[in-house]
Amino acid sequence: MIKTWAMRPLLAAVTTAVALTAAAPAQAQSTLRMAYALSTSSHYGAGGNAFAKSLENSSAGKYKVQQFANSALGGEREVIEGLQLGTIDLAIVSTGATLNFVPETGVFDIPFLLRDLPHARAVLDGPTGQNMLAKFPKRGLIALAWGEQGFRHLTNNVRPVATPADAKGLKIRTTENPIHIAAFRQIGILPTPMAWPEVATALQQGTIDGQENPLSVITSAKLSQIQKYLSLTGHVYGPALVLMSPSVYDGLSDKEKAAFQQAGKDSARAMRDYVDAIEINGVEQLKKEGMQVTEVDRDAFAKAVEPAYPEYYKKFDKALIQSIRDTK
Repeated sequence: MIKTWAMRPLLAAVTTAVALTAAAPAQAQSTLRMAYALSTSSHYGAGGNAFAKSLENSSAGKYKVQQFANSALGGEREVIEGLQLGTIDLAIVSTGATLNFVPETGVFDIPFLLRDLPHARAVLDGPTGQNMLAKFPKRGLIALAWGEQGFRHLTNNVRPVATPADAKGLKIRTTENPIHIAAFRQIGILPTPMAWPEVATALQQGTIDGQENPLSVITSAKLSQIQKYLSLTGHVYGPALVLMSPSVYDGLSDKEKAAFQQAGKDSARAMRDYVDAIEINGVEQLKKEGMQVTEVDRDAFAKAVEPAYPEYYKKFDKALIQSIRDTK
């Protein structure tokens, strides 16, 4: 039989340990707000899910990401301003919005500059794209990685479009992107800048005839329900960006910053995987959903926008444009 006096030190030690455990605070969990314009089933949603999973795993659950899809926190311009103000923590956005904050990003929006997906990815992953990411902190933003939307195509409700002549006079929604707008005007399209949340209603009401977006957006936004014709123009490559608020990033340890950087890369990879898949099956899906799909004379479209290039050379270094062209 164990004596009571022999148990006292053990009981005291256990009591002290329990008390210390109760007093020690659990690791504080932070929930971060991530915003993007499209649905959770889109390439942005794929990127958001990959980011959230990567960050939660690397931080052992310290950081969780709450996703606000479908422009729930505002249009892309408002979201970027929210990142600057610290009212939004993370976002996935298009360069159609970032060029208002980091104008240099607009160079990737020059029509027919990027040949195909491998070329575009080589440019963004190389010195040109990485140097561009380094410009964001001066604008009150942290750019974690280049994501992807794919090449943009034209849809409308008026007629099939196979040549630039077919597109003349169409009222087409564009982003607030002067680079795109200049090109469409050369073709004879009537560009109509409009925030994405307004587009579906404008198409249904006939305020605009059509819009232009990558297959990743056309499919995930179910535009086949409100658009008749798809023309595979591939006129512009659409990058995306995984952005973060400095108000969060600047307070992180080096280890935590590395975890966020990795989450950004994982997000970008998920977006690219989504785009690769949709490039394979997206056109067939849209055909099954009732859209009439037209192959276009891409060289004719490229020639039609050539008169806009002198304007692009005024905005961007001609040597930069040439270096993008020369990237293998």
